[in-house]
Amino acid sequence: MLRGLRNLNRLWTIARCLAQHDALTLFETHSAGRVLARTVRRVWSPRASVKGLRPGQRLAMALTTLGPTFIKFGQALSTRADLLGEQGAADLAELQDRLPPFAFAETKATIEDDFGAELSVLFESFEETPVAAASIAQVHFAVTTEGREVAVKVLRPGVRRAFARDVDVLYWLAEWAEHLMPRLRRLKPIEVVRTFEETARVEMDLRLEAAAADELAENFSGDDTFRVPAVDWQRTSERILTLERVAGARIDGDGAVAAIGADPVAVVKTAAEVFFKMVFHHGFFHADMHPGNLFVTADGVIIAMDFGIMGRVDSATQKILGEMLLGFLTRDYRKVAEAHLRAGFVPEHKSVDNFAQACRSIAEPILGKPISEISIARLLGQLFQVTETFEMQTQPQLLLLQKSMLLAEGVGRTLAPDINMWELAKPMIESWMRERLGPEAMITDAAASMVNTLEKLPRIIDRMDAATADMAKGGLRLHPDTARALRGESSNGGSRRRWPAWAPWLIAAGLLAALILG
Repeated sequence: MLRGLRNLNRLWTIARCLAQHDALTLFETHSAGRVLARTVRRVWSPRASVKGLRPGQRLAMALTTLGPTFIKFGQALSTRADLLGEQGAADLAELQDRLPPFAFAETKATIEDDFGAELSVLFESFEETPVAAASIAQVHFAVTTEGREVAVKVLRPGVRRAFARDVDVLYWLAEWAEHLMPRLRRLKPIEVVRTFEETARVEMDLRLEAAAADELAENFSGDDTFRVPAVDWQRTSERILTLERVAGARIDGDGAVAAIGADPVAVVKTAAEVFFKMVFHHGFFHADMHPGNLFVTADGVIIAMDFGIMGRVDSATQKILGEMLLGFLTRDYRKVAEAHLRAGFVPEHKSVDNFAQACRSIAEPILGKPISEISIARLLGQLFQVTETFEMQTQPQLLLLQKSMLLAEGVGRTLAPDINMWELAKPMIESWMRERLGPEAMITDAAASMVNTLEKLPRIIDRMDAATADMAKGGLRLHPDTARALRGESSNGGSRRRWPAWAPWLIAAGLLAALILG
């Protein structure tokens, strides 16, 4: 009861903000939503300042007004072209994560509270004015007492409390949406909120961001084309992250990369190769690679920043993605469809041929363009838009990957508009496909499976010894219901058709197989 009243009060504020920004389009895809939108508009009229803006732009403005949680939620929604349409998703992808800075006194208090020491004991100098202020934290430049130049990220005061309040509202709305509109269950609104909550919680524990930066740096330790700032673990806590201060040209700067002497085309090629290595070699990728988070040195080295949003792809998903991309690039749409069904993304009762036809309808208009205009991220985005027809389940890890590819392509377009970054990385992609999807890969996978089975043999023997000992002591013990079933009795004491005499031996064989395969 209290939860409902509290959430209704917050919902009132949200509804007013959305109405005033004329940002209720998202709710008008269902009859109940249209009725709700019309009712809200009768209470609050749109502001004159939002007239002429696209629906996605109006929604982005409303979410910014609602505060940190909704800014982050808008960024998460930017992956959902199936909900917002391609233009709406693109508009939210440009949502600026910027808020006014909080007072230096609060920064100082947070640092001293976390480390139990005066600021002057930890830092020789500390710039009071932040260089960046976002929804979760802000960043100050400083110099440690050892003389190292660092960037210190400080969590925004009160952000966790505000986040907990607003996420509860989002859960509440998702629960009602699934209850009132069963058609939306396929889109997993509760799971979408849960994924958002988990991602945002990681962002609000700066120790986890430090660990992500450390892991990414370790993955690229032998690579001289990509750098991650070193973590100062002695000055890092749950609310504080201290990283090595880096220098370079911001990729989003107008001509800044060329101005320092770096070759923009070479940088685009490096960015494509780095992204491909993250996803398909390491299975751990930077999921927020927008131009503002990337710097370039004069010799073309890319330096990444802001490791709060990271994604993971396991080896099985890597292989499925590889098969999908290979199918699209070779225009083998049946291969694409079969990969989706085999992965369980599309139910087995759906027609492979019909899904292949849908894939063709999406890909041909894109792949038929000049190579510089082809967008793999746009291809994936449009694929998600046809999911309802084929009951395709939402795949959060693929949505995050699609958003990351969109950001990576944005970097490429910023630096070299006439170049396709994936074409530059083609030799690496082809090599990976030969290694993972070719005949040699099949032999390697079979050998690995055999080795895995052999490694299990000691455990199998131990289990068989234990099972033999149990049988010697008191026989094979079965659940009472199973024993009655084997005798041909029902669980309520009645009788039913007896199992054939060989049935117990079949069960025993099944148990043995479970031991061997387990």
